[in-house]
Amino acid sequence: MDETAVIHSTAVIEDGAIIGAGVRIGPYCCIGENVEIGDGTQLKSHVVVSGHTRIGRDNIIYPFATIGEDNQDLKYAGEPTLVEVGDRNRIRESVTIHRGTVQGGGLTKIGSDNLLMVNAHVAHDCLIGNHCILANNATLGGHVTIDDYVIIGGMCAVHQFCVIGAHVMVGGCSGVAQDVPPYVMAQGNHASPTGVNTTGLQRRGFSKEAIQAIRGAYKVLYRSGKTLEEAKPEIAEIAIAHVEVQPFYDFIGRSTRGLIR
Repeated sequence: MDETAVIHSTAVIEDGAIIGAGVRIGPYCCIGENVEIGDGTQLKSHVVVSGHTRIGRDNIIYPFATIGEDNQDLKYAGEPTLVEVGDRNRIRESVTIHRGTVQGGGLTKIGSDNLLMVNAHVAHDCLIGNHCILANNATLGGHVTIDDYVIIGGMCAVHQFCVIGAHVMVGGCSGVAQDVPPYVMAQGNHASPTGVNTTGLQRRGFSKEAIQAIRGAYKVLYRSGKTLEEAKPEIAEIAIAHVEVQPFYDFIGRSTRGLIR
């Protein structure tokens, strides 16, 4: 344990835990023996970090969050599976992040610069990128993959094994049962496409030409009446001229549950 760490007297730190420089651990936190907490991370109070869990630098974790606990898959038999959390995340009150399963690759992973709001749930074997927001009570089923700059609205539920592409915005109270391509806005139960996340793309510096090209690809997929196989060559042509469309095209090949329609 680094000597610059500040540990409240009521916190329980098991032997073997690795606590970095400048870490602050507040009242009644519980840290397991196989946990590593990176420099500058703060645990406000009543935080539980267990299992084989590695948390990066400069995160802020709020009261009653639980990271690395046993997952809820009935096949799980106590194997030493993992949770990894990157840097500069804000993990708000009562968030739950469960360890992976052997069958699912053994890892639940969260990138950097994310905001997980109150009571969000990240199930086993989920993979979350960077700069994402999960609003209050957002729920990810097992094996969900979320790319960078995704916003999941409050009270949303994402079905197991779904993939959500970069720069997607899912409106509140939605149920996502299939894969959502990059740049798309989705809403409803079951969620369906409602357009391109133009405002989000503008905020992240996409040019007018790039956004227009993305909108063109979206229209080919969702407004032309073409089948997916008919739409793919036309989207590929747009991607040749506008590199920003390439992730949209590539996502079609990544999809395992079918695209929202």
